[in-house]
Amino acid sequence: MQFLSGLVLLVAGAELSVRGAVRLAALLRVRPLIIGLTVVAFGSSAPQMAVSLQSAFSDNTDIGVGSVIGGNIFNVLVTLGLSALIIPLRVARELVRIDIPLMIGASLLVCLLAWDHQLGPFEGMILLIGLLAYLLIVLRQSGYGARHGKVINDPRPRQTALLLMRLAAMAVGLALLISGSHLLVNSTVVLAADLGLSERIIGLTVIAVSTSLPALVTSLIAAIRGERHIAVGNVVGSNLFNLCGVLGLTALIAPQPLSVSPNALTFDLPIMLGVAVLCLPLMLSAYRITRAEGLLLLALYAAYGLHLVALSTGMALAERLEQVVIWYVLPVLAVFIVYTALKAWRH
Repeated sequence: MQFLSGLVLLVAGAELSVRGAVRLAALLRVRPLIIGLTVVAFGSSAPQMAVSLQSAFSDNTDIGVGSVIGGNIFNVLVTLGLSALIIPLRVARELVRIDIPLMIGASLLVCLLAWDHQLGPFEGMILLIGLLAYLLIVLRQSGYGARHGKVINDPRPRQTALLLMRLAAMAVGLALLISGSHLLVNSTVVLAADLGLSERIIGLTVIAVSTSLPALVTSLIAAIRGERHIAVGNVVGSNLFNLCGVLGLTALIAPQPLSVSPNALTFDLPIMLGVAVLCLPLMLSAYRITRAEGLLLLALYAAYGLHLVALSTGMALAERLEQVVIWYVLPVLAVFIVYTALKAWRH
């Protein structure tokens, strides 16, 4: 019952958030991409922030760090994959030129800062400065390009009332997203604990998926409504906020440095970085993500999830699958990335 209630709240909150974001963009004559990169993305990442802070103060840092890593992997592979299956996603040029490279840079920065197996206040401050720099870039970015919607010539009191109504709708939608995610997290954590899963596996799978559901549902609703820029911008902005905002603030105020397990450093973080790098050639090719590419993303997450399940259950399949990924899947992906990038560059 708790799980179903949370799912209903997620869907309702996503619908209100997307509808409010589109209307707010039209009212302010701002592109929906900017709203998706900031307000919608940061709001849908609020459950991730709550879970990470709670885990840090409860001395369960593996859950907090693992949920961010797993959440970013889930956002790209599953959220973008499912959204592309609904409708091929258009990608704005400035997203490829600016935001995707910034997401890759933030992923690489986290990998470098976690090299000593921990994230302390100094690393948290660096990540928060990076988030501030990103917000300044988005603010400057919003001043360029075509505006969304028509110029509104209503009197100022009416325009102010409309603005407050759009903001209220978005606030209610985000509140429903957070409430629904909270119910889902509580129910899934209890289930995972009953199954005897480790903190790292719980963070990478159950918590990561649960806290990423607001971003998933928001992007799916945006894709169904035809707001493809919000669907893509929500994922990129959410990943940047998870890396710089969630990890940064948690590492800064946590009573002790966040520990990064050796497995996360040698496997999960490189996978997260590789997934971020994969976005560049996918989106650079014709500035869209096709249904075939969406299936590819979902297949990659299925392989990653199978590895985690095999690892958590102690199956010998985990080691074999890891070898297959390292020696076969990754080289094929590398060739695909180089080929796609060169083809897009020539085009």
